[in-house]
Amino acid sequence: MSTHSHIQEIIQDVYEKYKDIDEGEVATYIPELAKANPDHFGIAMVTVDGQVCSAGDCEQEFTIQSICKPFAFQMALEEFGRDRTLEHVGVEPSGDAFNSIELEPKTMRPYNAMINAGAIAIASLIKKDTRESGVEEFVDKMARAAGRPLRIDEFVYASEDATGNRNRAIAYLMLNCGIIDAEVEHSLHQYFSQCSLLVTAQDLAMMAATLANMGMNPVTQERVFDFNYIKDTLTVMFTCGLYDHAGEWAYRVGLPAKSGVGGGLIAVVNRQLGIAVYSPRLDAKGNSVRGILACKELASHLGLHAFEFTNVGSSFMQWLGT
Repeated sequence: MSTHSHIQEIIQDVYEKYKDIDEGEVATYIPELAKANPDHFGIAMVTVDGQVCSAGDCEQEFTIQSICKPFAFQMALEEFGRDRTLEHVGVEPSGDAFNSIELEPKTMRPYNAMINAGAIAIASLIKKDTRESGVEEFVDKMARAAGRPLRIDEFVYASEDATGNRNRAIAYLMLNCGIIDAEVEHSLHQYFSQCSLLVTAQDLAMMAATLANMGMNPVTQERVFDFNYIKDTLTVMFTCGLYDHAGEWAYRVGLPAKSGVGGGLIAVVNRQLGIAVYSPRLDAKGNSVRGILACKELASHLGLHAFEFTNVGSSFMQWLGT
């Protein structure tokens, strides 16, 4: 059996193991998200040499939601550098829910770029002179990482905009503290649009693999992200990517990751591969139930934890024969 076939078999087995799990609920606080099919479930993996393995509903489109946050953070770092970016957002885990209305007491910055406050601060940074141009630049960057054209779900955007008053409260608090500029609605348009990007699990796996591959898309071989800042993005994903589940995730799975209330979840194995899972049933902390279970299983089975020191045959690169 070839290496690709063996990995495909493992992913299929994980899919079969968890496909009938019916715990968790579809997000409803954004009305359009409530329309998701709770039975959808897909797993995708892309290696840095371009191998693609998948199982289940990997071509089902859904909105990226908070998984946009590490990529927007990467874009801010590339455009403004570390010092200026970190004037607007910290790198500390908050230990609180993703939509918490609070800032660091001493600096009045958002705790990190993976919670809503930090992501809105980043959106304020990377927005452009017109609303359209800022969104277009983000969509283009994500399309290059995914390796195919992407688009905004206008219905989800409208739903986010109509119900996003908690995010408005966060934004106006940051305006009051001097973290963002006065173009609050412009910044929120950028943020809501980013969250409303339509992707598939295979797209997300390719985007994660692009981060893993030092910023180069493994299939198109196009340079998408600046390698010099990827370690910053992966570090914050590792410590903050799953909100108040981040510590448990680091302990059990041990990979830089990011979840979204649309049901997506990505994980990055540096210089090896990207993983993505889609399942819209969420736990109480806003993370995909089957997504977390599948990633735990894959990390354990393939020895993917960042601090794995088991027998030689357990590491993923041994599966690849390197």
